[in-house]
Amino acid sequence: MDRKKRSTSQQVQTPAQDNKPKTVYRDEFQSNVGKRVEDLGKKVEGSGRKILYAVAAVALFAALVGIFYSWNRRSNAAAQTALGKAIETSQAQVTSSPVPAGLPAAKTFSTERERAQASINEFQAVADKYGSPVRDRAKYFVAVNKLSIDRAAAVQELENLSKTSGEVGTLSKFALAQARAGDGKPDEAAAIYQELAALENSIISKDTINFNLAQIYEKQGKKDQAAELYFTIAKIASEAKDSTGKPVAMSQTAREAKEKLEEINPEKAKEIKESEPESPFGGGLPPGM
Repeated sequence: MDRKKRSTSQQVQTPAQDNKPKTVYRDEFQSNVGKRVEDLGKKVEGSGRKILYAVAAVALFAALVGIFYSWNRRSNAAAQTALGKAIETSQAQVTSSPVPAGLPAAKTFSTERERAQASINEFQAVADKYGSPVRDRAKYFVAVNKLSIDRAAAVQELENLSKTSGEVGTLSKFALAQARAGDGKPDEAAAIYQELAALENSIISKDTINFNLAQIYEKQGKKDQAAELYFTIAKIASEAKDSTGKPVAMSQTAREAKEKLEEINPEKAKEIKESEPESPFGGGLPPGM
């Protein structure tokens, strides 16, 4: 995965490009982060906002772990091992209870903040020791983990990284858009999502980007624009076919887009006719049913 941010005064180097087509990651957790954080935000005030930031940072980070494993295959062994260990630290369990007897020892932390700081230290060490593209990926992760500790510095680092090209730049823009939305700056978030939506072969799926953009439009009171995006996501998914021409199940993002459309424009939602994927047992109910 990428390193979330780079130092505020340095310019991020572009990750080495290979000739392989980019993999598009349809991470459903990503597309739901905004809503979950928004719901939580309604329950916390004052100092509780720090908790909200921590949850948002953890959510975003968890949503990107899968991308790391793709990057992992393209990096040198020592660098990828070091980055992998830092990833493990960032995913370590937070608990005040000791590891039960009989279970293998595992790294644990007593607080989310303690884990985030340890992760930052490890990712920074990787960034200091290795060159691109691992260095840039490590800095990206430094920034993401820093969101719950020093949000202002983290956002500045994301802004620097977002100005670079390649995967790190794209992921940093996405993280920055989520941060802007979480900070109550929907106009800035929308502008970034629109920029991401216009990219070709983005590492982040169009559905994920457009779903987030539609949520911003709702907050801005632009219900028609939000409905159009939700409709497009759900409509295309409802008509999708596999290589043999058979209908495929709608993704979680597409189903949620349809649900959102039903809320804000029920009539338009009726235009979406979802095809049922064929049973692997052929016609009728499965054996024994």
